[in-house]
Amino acid sequence: MRIFLLAPVACLVALSAVPAGAGRADAAPPPGQYGLMGVMGGAVVPQECEIPAIRTGSVGSLRSFHRAMAGCADRFWAARFAAAGLAYTSPAVEITTTDDSVCGAVTGNGAQYCPQQRTIVVRITDDDARDPFRMNLAHSVAHEWGHHVQGLIGVLSAQSALYGPASDEARRLLSHRLEMQAECFAGVFYSAALDSVDPGISWDGWMKAVRQADESDIHGKPRNLAFWQNRGYQGGATGFCNTWTAPASKIT
Repeated sequence: MRIFLLAPVACLVALSAVPAGAGRADAAPPPGQYGLMGVMGGAVVPQECEIPAIRTGSVGSLRSFHRAMAGCADRFWAARFAAAGLAYTSPAVEITTTDDSVCGAVTGNGAQYCPQQRTIVVRITDDDARDPFRMNLAHSVAHEWGHHVQGLIGVLSAQSALYGPASDEARRLLSHRLEMQAECFAGVFYSAALDSVDPGISWDGWMKAVRQADESDIHGKPRNLAFWQNRGYQGGATGFCNTWTAPASKIT
């Protein structure tokens, strides 16, 4: 079983820094997120999605899996935005077997989000075809959709404004807060759709695997990534995902 949680070196393609004076990078959470945080709550309603089986060695079946995952995530978030009275726009989805994408080279394995093009890029690798672990593959889509949600509610642009003038250490913490919030948003999605994903692993087993993944300087410690993903899953609402005011011990 391969655990490559958030495998790309940078699963979010960098935004151009916004030159607004933002002061210290960790002084305050990005503006614009609290409308979503406050109203996208309520009881978790199970979502049924038809997500097909994957045939080992079949790139075509992997494409079908990712397309179905994308459709499931899109319906989930469209419904959440609609219930909150917020506008929602679907991202484009690009599935590729090469190193190229609409926003340049695909880094590493897995997936990345291109904010300027509002496109989720999923790269199918030879390892995916040889060892198609459903939960790893599903997470490629769920996490990147979390970045798309951040883009729609203004978090990506606000984080970029803070990132430009920040010190190296402050930039590292900003990156962690962004990635861990995307993890939490993925957990919110799983709270409704995990049964449809049919992950091939129990939730507790998945959390153990995430905690044992390799540490990433961009994403932070695996134990904290697991904490935020589980927080979204158990809470079932975006209000549980405010990583911007969390203590450093939860986002390093």
